[in-house]
Amino acid sequence: MVLEAFLVKKNEPNWLMVLRTVMPLGLSYIPIGLACGVLLHAAGFNHLLTALISVMVFSGGAQFLIASMLTINAPMTTIILMMFFLELRYALLGSSLSRYLKGQPLPFIFAFAFSMNDENYAVNYLKFATDKHWKPTQALLVEHYSLLFWTVSNIVGSLIGSALTINLSVVDFALTALFIYMAIMQTKSRLTILVCALSGVLTIFFLVLMKSTLGLVVSTLIASLTGYFIERQLLARKPESHLLYKIHDPTGQSAMEESDK
Repeated sequence: MVLEAFLVKKNEPNWLMVLRTVMPLGLSYIPIGLACGVLLHAAGFNHLLTALISVMVFSGGAQFLIASMLTINAPMTTIILMMFFLELRYALLGSSLSRYLKGQPLPFIFAFAFSMNDENYAVNYLKFATDKHWKPTQALLVEHYSLLFWTVSNIVGSLIGSALTINLSVVDFALTALFIYMAIMQTKSRLTILVCALSGVLTIFFLVLMKSTLGLVVSTLIASLTGYFIERQLLARKPESHLLYKIHDPTGQSAMEESDK
């Protein structure tokens, strides 16, 4: 019986094996994707635009940001700049996977980069680090499956939103809750907490000073650069500093790196 089950798994189609791998991620997309679709509809997106932004942006944080900024009539330049700096982290995520994608043609790299996000990156990094048989084509299929789950959830959420009356004040609450969660998940050291506090103070200061949401961009840049230079100096001159003390690693990155070694 055990041997039979093993043979079934061993001989199952590649698409089914990858789907089984990504299914927990896909299911987790459904509730947040529905909420995102509802909020996008409340912000003025029709079903087609919701589908397009789901495919083109493919980022819950960015899509919540767009919905929130549009409801307060923020300038388009501010929205674009905020999205740019919010999504800039993908350059770092992609670079950590580059060694596993060596030899792939440029169109494949473009398709892979286009459909990568935080969650499918984590799935693929873990598979590359722990499964020597994991292939780039399978990693790309993980991204496509996750994109499908996300887009369908957004569209269904938009359909639900068209049948309901949504109070737009909930958009601000949802965005705030989302970014508090993202900040907590990124809190790995005391320095991170310091930078978060600095960012909050700078945000209030520049919003009052500039009387524009562009203050968010300025405060984000200053806080990020300040944190980067402080960390660089501490690592070079005082690596035992209490500011670098690891609180925890919520992403499981350490475990993955150890497995990779």
